[in-house]
Amino acid sequence: MGAQQVREGFEALYGAAPDGVWAAPGRVNLIGEYTDFNEGFVMPLALPHTAVAAVSRRADGVLRLHSADIEGPVVELHVDELAPLGDTGWAAYPAGVVWALRSAGHVVTGADVHLASTVPTGAGLSSSAALEVVTALALSDLFGLGLTPQEVARFAQRAENDFVGVPCGIMDQTASASCTEGHVLHLDCRDQSVRQVPFDLPAHGLQLLVVDSRVKHALGDGEYAERRTGCEEGARVLGVPFLRDVPYEDLDASLARLSDERVRRYVRHVVSDDHRVERVIGLLDAGDVRAIGPVLTEGHASLRDDLRISCPELDLVVATANEAGALGARMTGGGFGGSAVVLVEAADADTVTKAVEEAFAAAGFTAPRVFPAVPSAGARRLEG
Repeated sequence: MGAQQVREGFEALYGAAPDGVWAAPGRVNLIGEYTDFNEGFVMPLALPHTAVAAVSRRADGVLRLHSADIEGPVVELHVDELAPLGDTGWAAYPAGVVWALRSAGHVVTGADVHLASTVPTGAGLSSSAALEVVTALALSDLFGLGLTPQEVARFAQRAENDFVGVPCGIMDQTASASCTEGHVLHLDCRDQSVRQVPFDLPAHGLQLLVVDSRVKHALGDGEYAERRTGCEEGARVLGVPFLRDVPYEDLDASLARLSDERVRRYVRHVVSDDHRVERVIGLLDAGDVRAIGPVLTEGHASLRDDLRISCPELDLVVATANEAGALGARMTGGGFGGSAVVLVEAADADTVTKAVEEAFAAAGFTAPRVFPAVPSAGARRLEG
């Protein structure tokens, strides 16, 4: 949904024009999964799909929230009464941003918000981060907070961690806030330093496909938190602050010190995936884009076998795509459903897509949604 439609929806709801319209994208992660909360490295890119918010500031402490995508009336809250882990459904994401900003001492005296999003929900493409980031950027502009993209990301993450209750790392929010068109973002999750890495696939005759398995994931169900706890346990036993501090060349020796088989698997995945990010960076810098394909497939095996967050549909995407001529593929995002990324020769995109669709039909799975991942711009003001 475009800015004009969201503006018109706002006017119909609230009886006046908004102060402005903002957008923040979803993201897909090329490589580096479950590494962010281990203070490691990730490589996301922003998608063309965005959450768009029309927003006006208020001075009376009232926060009114409405989504064009979800049936229901305007959710009316009061900024003084916002409390973590309340049952406010989808509205917890934008409300959590208001709470996070006010908790840090920023003056936010209320707002009217109307949202619409084209980011698929439950597909592992960070629809929640897009809602958080677009809200944070709009409030920063309207209340003169002057937040940097990194600060926008931190407040959005705090909303999801402490208000909604999902212990995610900083990747999703940073990607939504900071990505640039035509680039993949190399993010160091320890210090939030970023590097925009050129990712011009058409120039190499390539395409990156996103395959939404249509299996909805729900990271609030404890599986994500369980793996985070296991990673923290591994770091504690190994005597390091975070798994990022375990050198890849010492991985075998480190694994030998872990008696818990589950923790050992998690540590092996995180340390090796950090190393895969470094390998991909090196290949992109060298202009050898095709060579990242096998690294993606290797990453999927680690997510499937060590972290154990894949599902039959995602495994079928990866196996079928590779058999049909893809250069490489892996599941992406938090897992337990969601999406996969597939690197293909542009000339083979239709063939690979058809093979995956036919494999899903033969297996009796819901038809997947397949679309190209076009590296797009991060959060920005559209109007006003």
